[in-house]
Amino acid sequence: MAVLHNAVLLRLFMGENDRHGRQPLYEAVVLKARELGLAGATVLRGPLGFGHSSTLHTAKILRLSEDLPMVVEIVDSEEKVRRLISALEPMLAASSTLITVERVEVVRYGRENGARFG
Repeated sequence: MAVLHNAVLLRLFMGENDRHGRQPLYEAVVLKARELGLAGATVLRGPLGFGHSSTLHTAKILRLSEDLPMVVEIVDSEEKVRRLISALEPMLAASSTLITVERVEVVRYGRENGARFG
């Protein structure tokens, strides 16, 4: 398989109850990424996790949906990801969101192996 593009993976770890105004923060992040023309975004909901406060968040029956962990993943060029991070900073000010960036190799994107992004 040929590597199509060197890119970066942006991950934002937040709580399900984190908000940007009246909107869930994870939704606001995805909409901002779309507005800025990034290649795509995926939101993952975790059944268990904890963050800097060490408070355990779980989906166990008796504590259903207590601020479950949410992860937003976005892959695109480093330039676009850095632009997105700058745009998100004001939205993240009130949250304890963890942001990570790592280099990735995109092997396939879209239906055609030659699709480009970035």
